[in-house]
Amino acid sequence: MKMIFTMGLLAMSAATMAGCHSDKPAPAATIETVQARVVESQQQQVPLNIQATGTVRARESATISAQVVGRIQQVLVRAGDSVRAGQTLVVLDDAALRASANQAQAAIKAAQGEQAAAQTDAKLAASTLDRYRQLQAEKSVSPQEMDEVARRADAAAAKLEAARAQTDAARAQQSGAHTMLGYTRLTAPFAGVVTARLADPGTLASPGAPLLQIDQAGALRLEASFDESAIAAIHKGMRVQVALDGASSTQLAGTVAEIDPAADPGSHSFLVKIDLPSSSQLRAGMYGTAQFANGVRQAILAPRSAVVQRGSLACAYVLDAQGIAQLRSLTLGAAQGNFVEVLSGLSAGERLVDAPSDRDLAGKRIEVLR
Repeated sequence: MKMIFTMGLLAMSAATMAGCHSDKPAPAATIETVQARVVESQQQQVPLNIQATGTVRARESATISAQVVGRIQQVLVRAGDSVRAGQTLVVLDDAALRASANQAQAAIKAAQGEQAAAQTDAKLAASTLDRYRQLQAEKSVSPQEMDEVARRADAAAAKLEAARAQTDAARAQQSGAHTMLGYTRLTAPFAGVVTARLADPGTLASPGAPLLQIDQAGALRLEASFDESAIAAIHKGMRVQVALDGASSTQLAGTVAEIDPAADPGSHSFLVKIDLPSSSQLRAGMYGTAQFANGVRQAILAPRSAVVQRGSLACAYVLDAQGIAQLRSLTLGAAQGNFVEVLSGLSAGERLVDAPSDRDLAGKRIEVLR
Protein backbone atom coordinates (compact mmCIF):
# COMPACT_ATOMS: atom_id res chain seq x y z
CA MET A 1 0.00 0.00 0.00
CA LYS A 2 2.86 2.36 0.87
CA MET A 3 4.57 1.55 -2.42
CA ILE A 4 1.43 2.42 -4.40
CA PHE A 5 1.19 5.86 -2.67
CA THR A 6 4.83 6.63 -3.45
CA MET A 7 4.36 5.71 -7.07
CA GLY A 8 1.41 8.07 -7.26
CA LEU A 9 3.41 10.99 -5.92
CA LEU A 10 6.16 10.37 -8.44
CA ALA A 11 3.63 10.36 -11.25
CA MET A 12 2.13 13.65 -10.12
CA SER A 13 5.61 15.23 -9.81
CA ALA A 14 6.52 14.14 -13.32
CA ALA A 15 3.33 15.60 -14.69
CA THR A 16 4.03 18.89 -12.92
CA MET A 17 7.61 19.08 -14.27
CA ALA A 18 6.34 18.37 -17.75
CA GLY A 19 3.96 21.33 -17.46
CA CYS A 20 6.76 23.68 -16.29
CA HIS A 21 8.99 22.83 -19.26
CA SER A 22 6.43 23.67 -21.91
CA ASP A 23 7.79 24.59 -25.34
CA LYS A 24 5.68 27.86 -25.44
CA PRO A 25 8.06 30.95 -25.21
CA ALA A 26 7.60 33.57 -22.44
CA PRO A 27 6.30 36.99 -23.63
CA ALA A 28 9.13 39.58 -24.29
CA ALA A 29 9.29 42.88 -22.27
CA THR A 30 7.83 45.82 -24.22
CA ILE A 31 10.22 48.77 -24.91
CA GLU A 32 8.55 52.16 -25.26
CA THR A 33 9.27 54.02 -28.49
CA VAL A 34 9.64 57.82 -28.50
CA GLN A 35 10.09 60.09 -31.47
CA ALA A 36 12.92 62.64 -31.27
CA ARG A 37 15.50 64.38 -33.38
CA VAL A 38 19.01 62.97 -33.27
CA VAL A 39 22.36 64.74 -33.64
CA GLU A 40 25.95 63.49 -33.60
CA SER A 41 29.07 64.35 -31.67
CA GLN A 42 32.05 65.20 -33.84
CA GLN A 43 35.76 65.71 -33.70
CA GLN A 44 37.00 69.10 -34.86
CA GLN A 45 39.94 71.43 -34.63
CA VAL A 46 39.29 74.19 -32.09
CA PRO A 47 41.40 77.20 -31.14
CA LEU A 48 43.88 76.68 -28.35
CA ASN A 49 42.80 79.62 -26.21
CA ILE A 50 44.79 81.41 -23.55
CA GLN A 51 42.69 83.42 -21.13
CA ALA A 52 43.00 85.48 -17.97
CA THR A 53 40.67 87.47 -15.76
CA GLY A 54 41.06 91.09 -14.76
CA THR A 55 39.40 94.38 -13.83
CA VAL A 56 38.39 97.34 -15.97
CA ARG A 57 40.24 100.50 -14.97
CA ALA A 58 40.79 104.00 -16.31
CA ARG A 59 43.94 104.49 -18.36
CA GLU A 60 45.03 107.10 -15.82
CA SER A 61 43.98 107.28 -12.19
CA ALA A 62 45.02 109.68 -9.41
CA THR A 63 44.70 109.68 -5.65
CA ILE A 64 44.32 113.22 -4.32
CA SER A 65 46.05 113.77 -0.98
CA ALA A 66 47.34 116.75 0.98
CA GLN A 67 50.98 117.83 0.97
CA VAL A 68 50.69 119.84 4.19
CA VAL A 69 48.95 119.27 7.51
CA GLY A 70 45.73 121.22 7.75
CA ARG A 71 42.08 120.95 8.68
CA ILE A 72 39.74 120.50 5.72
CA GLN A 73 37.47 123.50 5.21
CA GLN A 74 35.66 122.40 2.05
CA VAL A 75 35.28 119.31 -0.13
CA LEU A 76 33.74 120.68 -3.32
CA VAL A 77 32.93 117.40 -5.12
CA ARG A 78 31.22 114.08 -4.50
CA ALA A 79 31.65 110.59 -5.95
CA GLY A 80 30.37 110.50 -9.51
CA ASP A 81 31.01 114.18 -10.23
CA SER A 82 32.81 115.08 -13.46
CA VAL A 83 35.73 117.48 -13.01
CA ARG A 84 37.92 119.48 -15.36
CA ALA A 85 41.69 119.80 -15.24
CA GLY A 86 42.77 122.37 -12.65
CA GLN A 87 39.40 122.51 -10.89
CA THR A 88 39.62 123.09 -7.12
CA LEU A 89 38.47 120.00 -5.27
CA VAL A 90 39.46 120.47 -1.61
CA VAL A 91 40.28 123.59 0.43
CA LEU A 92 42.35 123.38 3.64
CA ASP A 93 42.56 125.93 6.46
CA ASP A 94 45.40 128.29 5.44
CA ALA A 95 45.52 130.67 8.45
CA ALA A 96 48.89 129.44 9.77
CA LEU A 97 50.51 129.34 6.34
CA ARG A 98 49.15 132.78 5.46
CA ALA A 99 50.70 134.14 8.66
CA SER A 100 54.04 132.62 7.63
CA ALA A 101 53.74 134.27 4.22
CA ASN A 102 53.08 137.64 5.88
CA GLN A 103 56.09 137.17 8.16
CA ALA A 104 58.23 136.40 5.14
CA GLN A 105 57.02 139.58 3.43
CA ALA A 106 57.92 141.62 6.50
CA ALA A 107 61.35 139.99 6.62
CA ILE A 108 61.92 141.00 2.99
CA LYS A 109 61.14 144.63 3.76
CA ALA A 110 63.50 144.65 6.74
CA ALA A 111 66.26 143.02 4.74
CA GLN A 112 65.79 145.48 1.88
CA GLY A 113 66.12 148.39 4.34
CA GLU A 114 69.37 147.00 5.73
CA GLN A 115 70.62 146.39 2.21
CA ALA A 116 69.90 149.99 1.21
CA ALA A 117 71.80 151.32 4.24
CA ALA A 118 74.71 148.98 3.62
CA GLN A 119 74.79 150.00 -0.03
CA THR A 120 75.02 153.71 0.98
CA ASP A 121 77.83 152.96 3.43
CA ALA A 122 79.68 150.87 0.85
CA LYS A 123 79.35 153.60 -1.79
CA LEU A 124 80.65 156.24 0.61
CA ALA A 125 83.55 154.02 1.68
CA ALA A 126 84.47 153.32 -1.95
CA SER A 127 84.47 157.01 -2.91
CA THR A 128 86.57 157.82 0.19
CA LEU A 129 89.04 155.12 -0.80
CA ASP A 130 89.29 156.61 -4.30
CA ARG A 131 90.13 160.09 -2.86
CA TYR A 132 92.76 158.64 -0.53
CA ARG A 133 94.35 156.83 -3.44
CA GLN A 134 94.71 160.15 -5.23
CA LEU A 135 96.18 161.70 -2.10
CA GLN A 136 98.51 158.75 -1.74
CA ALA A 137 99.74 159.35 -5.28
CA GLU A 138 100.48 162.94 -4.22
CA LYS A 139 102.10 161.59 -1.04
CA SER A 140 99.70 163.58 1.11
CA VAL A 141 98.57 160.68 3.39
CA SER A 142 100.46 158.27 5.52
CA PRO A 143 100.43 154.53 4.78
CA GLN A 144 98.60 153.90 8.08
CA GLU A 145 95.76 156.26 7.11
CA MET A 146 95.51 154.57 3.71
CA ASP A 147 95.26 151.12 5.32
CA GLU A 148 92.46 152.25 7.65
CA VAL A 149 90.40 153.72 4.78
CA ALA A 150 90.91 150.55 2.69
CA ARG A 151 89.78 148.33 5.63
CA ARG A 152 86.66 150.47 6.10
CA ALA A 153 85.85 150.14 2.39
CA ASP A 154 86.28 146.33 2.55
CA ALA A 155 84.09 146.10 5.65
CA ALA A 156 81.38 148.19 4.00
CA ALA A 157 81.48 145.99 0.90
CA ALA A 158 81.24 142.82 3.04
CA LYS A 159 78.32 144.27 4.97
CA LEU A 160 76.55 145.00 1.68
CA GLU A 161 77.01 141.42 0.49
CA ALA A 162 75.63 140.14 3.80
CA ALA A 163 72.62 142.41 3.45
CA ARG A 164 72.01 141.17 -0.09
CA ALA A 165 72.23 137.54 1.08
CA GLN A 166 69.76 138.30 3.86
CA THR A 167 67.36 139.81 1.33
CA ASP A 168 67.69 136.75 -0.92
CA ALA A 169 67.00 134.46 2.04
CA ALA A 170 63.90 136.46 2.94
CA ARG A 171 62.65 136.23 -0.65
CA ALA A 172 63.24 132.46 -0.66
CA GLN A 173 61.32 132.17 2.60
CA GLN A 174 58.46 134.13 1.08
CA SER A 175 58.47 131.91 -2.01
CA GLY A 176 58.36 128.80 0.16
CA ALA A 177 55.52 130.24 2.21
CA HIS A 178 53.50 131.00 -0.93
CA THR A 179 54.21 127.49 -2.26
CA MET A 180 52.97 125.92 0.98
CA LEU A 181 49.98 128.24 0.85
CA GLY A 182 49.20 126.90 -2.63
CA TYR A 183 49.09 123.36 -1.20
CA THR A 184 45.97 124.31 0.76
CA ARG A 185 43.93 124.22 -2.48
CA LEU A 186 43.91 120.76 -4.04
CA THR A 187 43.08 120.67 -7.75
CA ALA A 188 42.27 118.01 -10.36
CA PRO A 189 45.35 116.88 -12.33
CA PHE A 190 43.22 116.02 -15.38
CA ALA A 191 39.63 115.91 -16.57
CA GLY A 192 37.81 112.89 -15.22
CA VAL A 193 35.30 111.48 -12.78
CA VAL A 194 35.50 111.35 -8.98
CA THR A 195 35.24 107.67 -8.08
CA ALA A 196 35.71 107.94 -4.32
CA ARG A 197 35.38 110.66 -1.66
CA LEU A 198 37.36 109.65 1.40
CA ALA A 199 37.21 112.74 3.65
CA ASP A 200 34.75 115.40 4.79
CA PRO A 201 35.07 118.98 6.10
CA GLY A 202 36.52 119.12 9.59
CA THR A 203 38.87 116.20 9.05
CA LEU A 204 42.56 116.84 9.70
CA ALA A 205 44.41 116.17 6.47
CA SER A 206 47.97 114.91 6.63
CA PRO A 207 50.52 114.36 3.85
CA GLY A 208 49.90 111.13 1.92
CA ALA A 209 46.45 110.42 3.39
CA PRO A 210 44.02 109.92 0.44
CA LEU A 211 41.13 112.36 0.20
CA LEU A 212 39.71 111.70 -3.29
CA GLN A 213 40.13 109.19 -6.11
CA ILE A 214 39.81 110.40 -9.72
CA ASP A 215 39.74 108.38 -12.94
CA GLN A 216 40.67 110.07 -16.18
CA ALA A 217 37.83 110.64 -18.62
CA GLY A 218 37.88 108.67 -21.85
CA ALA A 219 38.36 105.07 -22.90
CA LEU A 220 38.98 102.34 -20.36
CA ARG A 221 41.29 99.34 -20.28
CA LEU A 222 41.25 95.82 -18.86
CA GLU A 223 44.17 94.93 -16.60
CA ALA A 224 44.57 91.15 -16.55
CA SER A 225 47.28 88.89 -15.14
CA PHE A 226 48.56 86.20 -17.52
CA ASP A 227 50.63 83.23 -16.40
CA GLU A 228 54.31 83.35 -17.28
CA SER A 229 53.88 80.30 -19.56
CA ALA A 230 51.61 82.35 -21.87
CA ILE A 231 53.42 85.67 -21.88
CA ALA A 232 55.69 84.72 -24.80
CA ALA A 233 52.62 84.54 -27.07
CA ILE A 234 51.45 88.07 -26.15
CA HIS A 235 52.83 91.16 -27.83
CA LYS A 236 51.97 94.82 -27.91
CA GLY A 237 49.32 95.71 -30.49
CA MET A 238 47.77 92.24 -30.77
CA ARG A 239 43.97 91.89 -30.80
CA VAL A 240 42.31 90.19 -27.83
CA GLN A 241 38.68 89.15 -27.32
CA VAL A 242 37.31 90.47 -24.02
CA ALA A 243 34.10 89.34 -22.30
CA LEU A 244 32.83 91.71 -19.63
CA ASP A 245 30.27 91.02 -16.92
CA GLY A 246 27.40 93.45 -17.14
CA ALA A 247 28.13 94.69 -20.66
CA SER A 248 25.49 94.11 -23.31
CA SER A 249 28.13 93.01 -25.83
CA THR A 250 29.28 89.52 -24.99
CA GLN A 251 32.58 90.06 -26.82
CA LEU A 252 34.65 93.22 -27.24
CA ALA A 253 37.75 93.58 -29.36
CA GLY A 254 40.61 94.91 -27.25
CA THR A 255 44.21 95.79 -28.09
CA VAL A 256 47.25 95.01 -25.95
CA ALA A 257 48.67 98.39 -24.93
CA GLU A 258 51.24 97.53 -22.24
CA ILE A 259 52.94 94.46 -20.81
CA ASP A 260 54.70 94.79 -17.47
CA PRO A 261 58.37 93.89 -17.99
CA ALA A 262 58.65 92.01 -14.68
CA ALA A 263 56.51 89.21 -13.27
CA ASP A 264 54.84 89.31 -9.88
CA PRO A 265 57.18 87.28 -7.63
CA GLY A 266 54.30 85.73 -5.71
CA SER A 267 52.01 84.59 -8.53
CA HIS A 268 54.60 84.39 -11.36
CA SER A 269 52.20 86.28 -13.60
CA PHE A 270 52.53 89.33 -15.82
CA LEU A 271 50.12 92.27 -15.80
CA VAL A 272 48.82 93.00 -19.30
CA LYS A 273 46.88 96.21 -20.02
CA ILE A 274 44.33 95.90 -22.82
CA ASP A 275 42.74 99.02 -24.32
CA LEU A 276 38.98 98.71 -24.80
CA PRO A 277 36.78 100.52 -27.32
CA SER A 278 34.73 103.44 -26.02
CA SER A 279 31.28 102.43 -24.77
CA SER A 280 28.74 104.16 -22.55
CA GLN A 281 28.00 100.82 -20.86
CA LEU A 282 31.53 100.22 -19.62
CA ARG A 283 32.39 101.22 -16.05
CA ALA A 284 35.61 101.14 -14.10
CA GLY A 285 35.63 98.23 -11.67
CA MET A 286 33.86 95.75 -13.97
CA TYR A 287 35.16 92.18 -14.03
CA GLY A 288 36.24 90.74 -17.37
CA THR A 289 37.97 87.86 -19.12
CA ALA A 290 40.48 88.28 -21.94
CA GLN A 291 41.31 85.44 -24.30
CA PHE A 292 43.15 84.89 -27.56
CA ALA A 293 43.90 81.91 -29.79
CA ASN A 294 47.37 80.39 -29.70
CA GLY A 295 47.19 77.54 -32.24
CA VAL A 296 44.63 74.74 -32.65
CA ARG A 297 43.92 71.31 -31.11
CA GLN A 298 41.59 68.35 -31.66
CA ALA A 299 38.43 68.23 -29.55
CA ILE A 300 35.15 66.30 -29.26
CA LEU A 301 32.19 68.64 -29.73
CA ALA A 302 28.52 68.07 -29.03
CA PRO A 303 25.61 70.33 -29.95
CA ARG A 304 24.69 72.42 -26.94
CA SER A 305 21.02 71.58 -27.53
CA ALA A 306 21.73 67.89 -26.75
CA VAL A 307 23.20 68.62 -23.31
CA VAL A 308 20.84 68.61 -20.32
CA GLN A 309 21.32 69.23 -16.63
CA ARG A 310 20.36 66.49 -14.23
CA GLY A 311 20.96 67.89 -10.79
CA SER A 312 24.52 69.22 -10.79
CA LEU A 313 25.61 66.98 -13.68
CA ALA A 314 25.78 67.73 -17.39
CA CYS A 315 24.33 64.77 -19.28
CA ALA A 316 23.24 63.60 -22.72
CA TYR A 317 21.01 60.77 -23.98
CA VAL A 318 23.30 58.57 -26.11
CA LEU A 319 21.81 55.95 -28.48
CA ASP A 320 23.26 52.45 -28.60
CA ALA A 321 23.35 50.20 -31.69
CA GLN A 322 19.67 49.25 -31.20
CA GLY A 323 18.59 52.89 -30.88
CA ILE A 324 18.01 52.65 -27.11
CA ALA A 325 18.73 55.90 -25.23
CA GLN A 326 21.07 55.77 -22.25
CA LEU A 327 21.67 58.76 -19.97
CA ARG A 328 25.39 59.45 -19.78
CA SER A 329 27.17 62.08 -17.64
CA LEU A 330 29.64 64.38 -19.38
CA THR A 331 32.55 66.58 -18.45
CA LEU A 332 32.29 69.77 -20.46
CA GLY A 333 34.82 72.34 -21.57
CA ALA A 334 34.39 75.71 -23.22
CA ALA A 335 31.53 76.57 -25.54
CA GLN A 336 32.37 76.80 -29.24
CA GLY A 337 29.46 78.65 -30.84
CA ASN A 338 26.46 76.28 -30.96
CA PHE A 339 28.66 73.42 -29.76
CA VAL A 340 30.33 72.65 -26.47
CA GLU A 341 33.57 70.77 -25.95
CA VAL A 342 33.20 67.39 -24.22
CA LEU A 343 36.29 66.52 -22.20
CA SER A 344 35.04 63.06 -21.21
CA GLY A 345 31.93 60.92 -21.67
CA LEU A 346 31.62 60.93 -25.47
CA SER A 347 33.44 59.74 -28.56
CA ALA A 348 33.25 61.24 -32.02
CA GLY A 349 30.30 60.05 -34.13
CA GLU A 350 27.99 59.00 -31.30
CA ARG A 351 24.28 59.74 -31.75
CA LEU A 352 22.56 61.99 -29.21
CA VAL A 353 18.94 62.93 -28.60
CA ASP A 354 18.50 66.57 -29.57
CA ALA A 355 16.60 68.91 -27.20
CA PRO A 356 15.34 66.21 -24.79
CA SER A 357 14.21 68.92 -22.30
CA ASP A 358 12.88 67.35 -19.10
CA ARG A 359 11.76 64.03 -20.62
CA ASP A 360 13.09 60.82 -19.10
CA LEU A 361 14.25 58.89 -22.18
CA ALA A 362 16.58 56.38 -20.51
CA GLY A 363 15.88 52.83 -21.74
CA LYS A 364 13.47 53.98 -24.44
CA ARG A 365 13.79 53.30 -28.16
CA ILE A 366 14.23 56.50 -30.15
CA GLU A 367 12.47 56.77 -33.47
CA VAL A 368 14.39 59.39 -35.43
CA LEU A 369 12.40 62.32 -36.72
CA ARG A 370 13.41 63.50 -40.16
